[in-house]
Amino acid sequence: MSQAADRPLDRHDIKTLLLAALGGALEFYDFIIFVFFAITIGKLFFPPETADWVAQMQTFGLFAAGYLARPVGGVVMAHFGDRIGRKKMFTLSVFLMALPTLGMGLLPTYQQIGVLAPVLLLGLRLLQGAAIGGEVPGAWVFVAEHVPERRVGLACSVLTAGLTLGIMLGSSVAALINISLSADEILAWGWRIPFLLGGVFGLLAVWLRRWLEETPVFEAMRQRKALSRELPVKTVIRDHWRSVLQSMLLTWTLTAAIVVVVLLSPTLLQKMFAIPAPLALQANSLATLCLTIGCVLYGAASDRYGAPRVLALGSLALLGSIYLLYLGQQHALPLFATYALTGFCVSIVGVIPSVIVRAFPAPVRFSGLSLSYNLAYAIFGGLTPLIVSLLLKASPLLAPAHYVGVLSLVCLVLAGLRLPRPATAVTAT
Repeated sequence: MSQAADRPLDRHDIKTLLLAALGGALEFYDFIIFVFFAITIGKLFFPPETADWVAQMQTFGLFAAGYLARPVGGVVMAHFGDRIGRKKMFTLSVFLMALPTLGMGLLPTYQQIGVLAPVLLLGLRLLQGAAIGGEVPGAWVFVAEHVPERRVGLACSVLTAGLTLGIMLGSSVAALINISLSADEILAWGWRIPFLLGGVFGLLAVWLRRWLEETPVFEAMRQRKALSRELPVKTVIRDHWRSVLQSMLLTWTLTAAIVVVVLLSPTLLQKMFAIPAPLALQANSLATLCLTIGCVLYGAASDRYGAPRVLALGSLALLGSIYLLYLGQQHALPLFATYALTGFCVSIVGVIPSVIVRAFPAPVRFSGLSLSYNLAYAIFGGLTPLIVSLLLKASPLLAPAHYVGVLSLVCLVLAGLRLPRPATAVTAT
């Protein structure tokens, strides 16, 4: 397949993007459905005498555990992705996600098996984290190495849109369950439905990925015997540590936007402003739809105008919109409108993956991206729910906005410094 930098996407490129994005959506649904039922899980998997705020902190701790497991799974899968092929790890990651998600849907509660219930839940959450640690970086590398150089921004943003589509699917399923079932029915058995569906979705994603082909970049390296001869992560740490640090800072912004605005806000809006759960989840679904569409638009814009300029403008838009969302609820502004606008502004995250992909050369690209992204997500993404919960004590109505606002400024500074600097063209071998 020709890798001319300026050619348009052909039918093979489009098929690859759509299949990768759809598979990513189904897998990401599995990973994030947990957070939409955090309150219910806290009631079911911890002692009934536990205070509500303690149960919520413990549940968010389990949520964070999935992020802490990401670097291990990501580095291991990336090692083999750089050594034996992108496609094999791309398929394995989704299979490893489906099994623990099914397990969660079948798991006994604290009332049934006592303290073993949260222990088993923790184990399954760690498996999910290991799987997603290989999935997301692998997906970005996979699509970036399939398309022409001048379409890498669009390709990565389409894949990111697929991941956010998985969040929207999770939010929509949660909203439907909250509308269709009573609180007692959800507590008794309804909470299991999204996890069982997730297991089925995961197996469907495995089947979809049978139709994908290995990337031309990896095939060319294999034919030329140009694959990394030493441990890829060792090369990354020794020769590309600056790119790792720069990429981690960019990922920090991505985690703040996604975790706070998309994953935590439905629960936070319920707690902080007494917004009914169905209404908060419906607004979240609309916001995530705007995010999904916006990712593609931002990605296309980065190919045309350059990632630094788009990142700078997008960071300012995110800064303004997050305060509008949380201040707006104090002044009775329409929830759906402010949440939808904020969701669209979060779309700046669609540009970040293409910047990080370009920061590492092909022989260690998967390992470099995986180490940077997963380590940052483990530190910042995993601890974000806990940090926001603690900040709420100091700023009960604006803590989430302050956190995202600060990270928007970090991204603005990085965009001004034009970091990270590309190590090589993505499609070059």
